[in-house]
Amino acid sequence: MYNAICAFLLVLASPFLLALSFGRKYKVLLSNELGNSRISSKNSKISSENSRIPSKNSRIPSKNQPKNSILARFFLLNNPALKPCDFYFHACSLGEVSTIEPFVKALQKEAKSLRITVCTATGYARAREFCDEVAFLPFECFLPFWLKECKTLVVFEAELWLNLFACAKKQGAKVILLNARLSQSSLPKYRRFLRYYKTLFSYCDLVLAQSESDAKRLETLGAKNIKVLGNVKSALLPSPSKKLSSNYEHIIVLASSHEGEEKGILEFLRLKKYEQLIIAPRHPQRFSAVCELVRGWAEQNNYSSQRFSQTADLKAQVVVMDSLGELINIYAIADTVILAGSFSAGIGGHNPFEPASFNCGIISGAFFHNQKVLYSAVQGIKIASDFKTAALLAHEKFSSQITQSCDFNGILEQIKG
Repeated sequence: MYNAICAFLLVLASPFLLALSFGRKYKVLLSNELGNSRISSKNSKISSENSRIPSKNSRIPSKNQPKNSILARFFLLNNPALKPCDFYFHACSLGEVSTIEPFVKALQKEAKSLRITVCTATGYARAREFCDEVAFLPFECFLPFWLKECKTLVVFEAELWLNLFACAKKQGAKVILLNARLSQSSLPKYRRFLRYYKTLFSYCDLVLAQSESDAKRLETLGAKNIKVLGNVKSALLPSPSKKLSSNYEHIIVLASSHEGEEKGILEFLRLKKYEQLIIAPRHPQRFSAVCELVRGWAEQNNYSSQRFSQTADLKAQVVVMDSLGELINIYAIADTVILAGSFSAGIGGHNPFEPASFNCGIISGAFFHNQKVLYSAVQGIKIASDFKTAALLAHEKFSSQITQSCDFNGILEQIKG
């Protein structure tokens, strides 16, 4: 019955999904063209090509890989079923895939076969860097015939898809929910579908929760055999892939910013001659829009500005980091990090462990409900009530340190069973 409902909804949604898929592609191309038309004629052709061709640092799928997650997930376009395997990981997007990388690499040394599914194109490209067998997770009605046997299914955080759990379990897999979390603010929404989640957790053998509070909330939804091992993002922290350099004395980074956050910070931030600002938008589709916003702000305040993808250096006073995979390299030289995704209620914050591992001073907004466990394990984070306060704090020199971390080997042993 559940599969029939899913299939019916998919049929109804098909025209909308197709329009959304091709609409996004057209919108991105159009925004790039509009942005490039405002640049001088000397550089317009180069900028246009750069906006469409990924730089060597960008994690964009190659031409042999599916580029559109909607068509791949909802219509199985260029998304064939994965082969049977020993370990099967599912993670949503770029950040989650990066987190499971050390576990995947450790298991690859022993397992005969390992597969990964994701939900986004950036997650797909990232997973392909360390795993050959990667696919998009299809819509649920496809899973009964698309999903192949695996010995162990590991689902990361809050990817609670009933058919994924049910089909894997019915095929004999051990099902693990890794780094499980559930915030107090989200609990009422989940409880509205209590029967759904109780059914889902009946197929789950082991829940590895981030905290005791998460464990208690998950238990109310029917989760059993819960073990609290901490947040796996603190188990192994990434290292810089290369060394960047800057001639500025104080480097301020606006990290993982969302729509409205760049404008909010720039309204109140005024750089001193020895200060540099690096802005790293969270989503690649916003790169062009943020570059245009920053260019106008920089001109108005007589700051030099640049796109990192076009120069691969940090010479300008204001730099837009429009290449994926560079944020860790930026944290390694940063003095102060304004950790975005925390200045409006709808996002819930981002991982503070990465900047804290380099002792950067961290400034956050007040909305970090999805990262409370990580925030509590980092000392020295300054909470700003608004953009103006965050902009003022950005000039200060201070540091943040990780005070708690979890055991990588302990988590790995739980996965191995």
